[in-house]
Amino acid sequence: MVEPSELYELHNDDFDVPSGLHLIAGLTGFTDAGSTIEQFSQHVFDNLQHRVVALFDNDELLDYRSRRPVMYFEKDHISSYEPSMLALYLVTDEVGQKFLFLHGYEPDFKWESFTQAVFDLIDFFEVEDFAWVHSIPFPIPHSRPVGVTISGNRKDIIDRVSEWKPQTQVPGNVLHLLEFRFAEEDFPTAGFVMLVPHYLSDLSYPQAAVMAFEQISSITGLVFPTDSLRESATKFSVDLERKISDNPELAKLVTSLEDGFSSDESNSRGPRIRAPKTEVPSADEIASELEDYLTLRRKQSDEGQI
Repeated sequence: MVEPSELYELHNDDFDVPSGLHLIAGLTGFTDAGSTIEQFSQHVFDNLQHRVVALFDNDELLDYRSRRPVMYFEKDHISSYEPSMLALYLVTDEVGQKFLFLHGYEPDFKWESFTQAVFDLIDFFEVEDFAWVHSIPFPIPHSRPVGVTISGNRKDIIDRVSEWKPQTQVPGNVLHLLEFRFAEEDFPTAGFVMLVPHYLSDLSYPQAAVMAFEQISSITGLVFPTDSLRESATKFSVDLERKISDNPELAKLVTSLEDGFSSDESNSRGPRIRAPKTEVPSADEIASELEDYLTLRRKQSDEGQI
C-alpha cells in the first residue's frame, strides 16, 4: 500500500515557502460550468509568478485511459509528450503576498490517501486556511449577479455570502472530501461554488471567474489582476444582450426565467436565490443559439465586419 507521502515529491529545495499562507484549490475533471476553473487558473498562471512546490505522482492518481495525455506527432515520429499535472504551487499575488495553489486534475484513484497527503503538506508548511473554487450550472438568469453557494466550517462567511443552501445528495468530488476531512479536524475551510446560468454553462463565462476571484480576495486579502477578465465580461454581456434583442423567442425564455425568481432584500449582496416559481427554460433551447451567435459575432469582429 502506498503511503500518502509517496504520492508527491517536494520541489522547494532552492527556495523557501513561508509559513502561515492561504491554500487555494481549483481542480478540473468533475464539472466546470462556464469554464470558471479553467479561466481562474489560467489567469493565475498567466499573470502571477509561480513555482512548483510539490508534484503529485500521475502513475498513482491518474487514469490515463480516461484522460489521455497529449502527444505531438511530427511527420514520422512523436516530437513531444505533455503529461497531465497535479501540483502545489507557490504563487505571488499582485502586491507581493504569497499563497499556495493546488491545481491540476482531480485524482481518479486513492482519494483518502491524497486527502491525507494534502493534510500532511498543510501541516508541513503550516498553512493558515483552505479555500476552494468550483462551478455548477444553475437555473438563474444572466441578468443577476453570478450566484455563490458556500460550504465548509467558516460560518461567518456562509451566513454573510452564501445565496443557496440546499439540503440534498450530490455526486461528490475530491474537494468535497478535502473539505469534509478538514472540517472534522476544525481546520478553517470554505468551498465557493459559482452558480453559472445553465444556458451559458458550455461557454466560457468570464463573469463567473471574476466572481471567484472576488470571493477568494474577500476572505484572504489577496490581490489579483482581473482587469482583462472584467473587459471580457463586459464584451460578453454586450454580445449576449445583442443576441437576445435580436431573437424574441430567446428573450421570452430568458424573461420567464427572470420572472421565476423572487427577491429577498435582507441579503446584503443582492437578491437571494430561491427556487423558481415557473417552469425553467431548458438549457438546450437557448445554449446552442447563444453559442452559434457569439461564435459568429467573434468571427465578424475578427474580420472587421462589426
